[in-house]
Amino acid sequence: MCLLGAMGSGIFIDRKYFYLGLRQNVEDQFNPSKRFLVIILTMLTLLTLYSTIIPISLYVSIETIKFIQSSQFINKDLNMYHAETNTPASARTSNLNEELGQVEYIFSDKTGTLTRNLMEFFKCSIGGEIYGIGMTEIEKGVTERKGIKVQEVQTSNDSVQEKGFNFYDGRLLRGAWRNEPNHDACKEFFRCLAICHTVLPEGEESPAKIKYQAASPDEAALVLAAKNFGFFFYRRTPSMIYVRESHAERMGKTQDVSYEILNVLEFNSTRKRQSVVCRCPDGRLVLYCKGADTVIYERLGSGNDDLNKATRDHLEQFGSAGLRTLCLAYRDLAPDLYESWNEKFIKAKSSLRDREKKLDEVAELIEKELILIGATAIEDKLQEGVPSCIQTLSRAGIKIWVLTGDKMETAINIAYACNLLNNEMKQFIISSETDAIREVEERGDQTEIACFIKEDVKKQLKQSLDEASQYFCAPSGPKLGLVIDGKCLTYALDSSLRIMLLTLGLNCASVVCCRVSPLQKAQVTSLVKKGAHKITLSIGDGANDVSMIQAAHIGIGISGLEGMQAVMASDFAIAQFRFLEDLLLVHGRWSYIRLCKVVMYFFYKNLAFTLTQFWFTFNTGFSGQRFYDDWFQSLYNVIFTALPVIIVGLFDKDISPPLSKKYPELYKEGIRNKFFKWRVVAIWAFFSIYQSLVFFYFISAFSSTSQDRSGKMFGLWDVSTMAFTCVVVTINLRLLMMCNSITRWHCISVGGSILVWFVFIFLYSGITTPLDRNENMYWVIYILMSTPSFYVTLLLVPVAALLVDFLYLCVQRWFFPYDYQIIQEMHKDDIHCTGPQGVLGSKQQLIPDEERSNEISQLPREVSKHSGFAFDSPGYESFFASQSGKYVTPNAWDVARRASIRHKATPK
Repeated sequence: MCLLGAMGSGIFIDRKYFYLGLRQNVEDQFNPSKRFLVIILTMLTLLTLYSTIIPISLYVSIETIKFIQSSQFINKDLNMYHAETNTPASARTSNLNEELGQVEYIFSDKTGTLTRNLMEFFKCSIGGEIYGIGMTEIEKGVTERKGIKVQEVQTSNDSVQEKGFNFYDGRLLRGAWRNEPNHDACKEFFRCLAICHTVLPEGEESPAKIKYQAASPDEAALVLAAKNFGFFFYRRTPSMIYVRESHAERMGKTQDVSYEILNVLEFNSTRKRQSVVCRCPDGRLVLYCKGADTVIYERLGSGNDDLNKATRDHLEQFGSAGLRTLCLAYRDLAPDLYESWNEKFIKAKSSLRDREKKLDEVAELIEKELILIGATAIEDKLQEGVPSCIQTLSRAGIKIWVLTGDKMETAINIAYACNLLNNEMKQFIISSETDAIREVEERGDQTEIACFIKEDVKKQLKQSLDEASQYFCAPSGPKLGLVIDGKCLTYALDSSLRIMLLTLGLNCASVVCCRVSPLQKAQVTSLVKKGAHKITLSIGDGANDVSMIQAAHIGIGISGLEGMQAVMASDFAIAQFRFLEDLLLVHGRWSYIRLCKVVMYFFYKNLAFTLTQFWFTFNTGFSGQRFYDDWFQSLYNVIFTALPVIIVGLFDKDISPPLSKKYPELYKEGIRNKFFKWRVVAIWAFFSIYQSLVFFYFISAFSSTSQDRSGKMFGLWDVSTMAFTCVVVTINLRLLMMCNSITRWHCISVGGSILVWFVFIFLYSGITTPLDRNENMYWVIYILMSTPSFYVTLLLVPVAALLVDFLYLCVQRWFFPYDYQIIQEMHKDDIHCTGPQGVLGSKQQLIPDEERSNEISQLPREVSKHSGFAFDSPGYESFFASQSGKYVTPNAWDVARRASIRHKATPK
């Protein structure tokens, strides 16, 4: 527009228009002899004049909307409040609200994210024998899917019951392990559990009252298991560990044994193991090691092939049951071997450069020739609502990738339990656990191993991709699933293979990556983020998930049992994985639609306003003469049209939260960015152009034949004031036409904005001082309002301007409806009902926390004297529930809280 106006000015300027006085003493901007300079200066003038088309208020309004959405709606949503831990959702940033409605890929950790991170010692393998009876939740689910009835395992009354220890087998408990043929292996197994850790004991030194502080729930569960097996770890000093052991020779006797801790080789995500070098009371030097089966088996000595094979089979059984496994091994050390190694260890530990790397290299020197003792199996149960949440997110078009450090068998069975994988899927498994790879690994040549595995991974990827390609374009083909382990993933992420991995992964509905390190989690996330150019979300609960959380567009931290590192690195924090359903399908989708409307409306209203000035330029010889008063232009975006658009950005709802979760397919509109395409921009631009033409030419034509009471024709400022009045009224009324729900706040903001304009113009045109520059505007509105033509114009112009918009909306809704409009018609009688008995219609499918939150959300809102947060005033819940005929479990502090109620709820 500026360029067109500037070119027009350069052409129009001519001395033949004698009445313009362009013959002598002319400013450079209007000098016909300097047309190029005229074009440049006019360009700058028009840039200033049309600057309202991109207002600063757009940024301010969007930031205000986002902040309120985060602080008031997300943070205080009772459906995302976890009552058990008293943890609400927390939006740690307000810049990503709309991206929550466009997520296509979710990268999730397993432990503590999909599961509860409440570890329980469930089974073990010692000396080639499995101990422990019972079935995990995953085993029960697999059995039930096969149509087999599950029978509860009967345990005796004297079985040990303790949080973190869900083990029963009469062959090991209460000292019975002494009667086992492999009792020496059992003793080493229990000692390894009691010694190889970094746990700190707290409280009294008695088995019933002691508490363990561990770096991870796994470690605490293992030490707890050692205690229940008769090896009670009760005290720790910097160099000693004290264990109360059941005496091996005489039943019922205990003996306090002290072990000198010489070295601790700590666990990290690269080593995937932990070792302790200790000196026993008899002077024996032993290295105890526990870690992932892949790293332990690589470091086993020769011999014991039968034991190693049997334990490997047991590990696969444990993994199939969804259990977390660790291998335990030991090595007796000769004093001279230990002394020479210890010197290298001390030197590496005191190094100032590459200390961690040198320590790992030194650890490799002694963590070899190990003797396998057995394996542990720990159960970590799924969180409530995870399977249904994943199923709902999948229906919403979101693809979920699970990145876990567990064994492949464990990861696959967890994926089945979570509805991430199912038997109807075409699954591709890329694994390094093949006979060919094992044969190469047994030869020990690292270069040969790397080359062979890379070629094998390339072959498996190509084969899977060729097989999957036939399903890519098939409309009714099965969904695809990919499972890949960490060792194969290392080579698949190579620059020569990553394109094949990305192509295969992007076409899969679900991907499971097992035995992956934190670095690999971040690499996979970055690969999809950069390769797919889609919105990605990472969710985790521990420090090992931080890199993955930071690599994605949106990071979600779960405030679980592994500290707050993930939460501190995240953009949003929730307490349970199932709350993703509300965060994405409700708040994310609403935020996306609202912000799209806000941006489009800002574009529309400023283009329509600026174009009236642009049409006026054609009547002024492209001179840059302003059509509106300066104050009109300054306050148009700041006051006269500011509040209504913010109200839309905060309160507009197309459908209720229960309907958003009942029809998750609506979320796909955000993934496809359906409300912010060029087609939508073009439609709004058409409305702006049409309405600006009506505003300028309709009013100009009508005013050219109108006169005031004194018989004078309307001047420039009379016409511009009338036009601006019609613009303010029309633009504000158009906002109501784009709303899906109109509340009292919409009416107040729109009516208030129009009223503020009239109050302003009455004061502005009715008061003048010698220092004012508004002599042109003096008494204008009073003159206009004294003529009938003003009221006729004010009635006809908005109707004519909005007629095309109205017809378009009618045709679009009837013949080309959006998905949400179809849902609105289906539920038009109950669209405002958000209770569990209305449109939700599936109360029986809610878990207890969700059912309770839905009941609470329907209660009258009373304000506490003590707090403004809904979740800080639980004392009202049971009281209001009883008044409303609903039942909510009463809390202990209800009686004290009732004293702060100001008003009683009206009984229904």
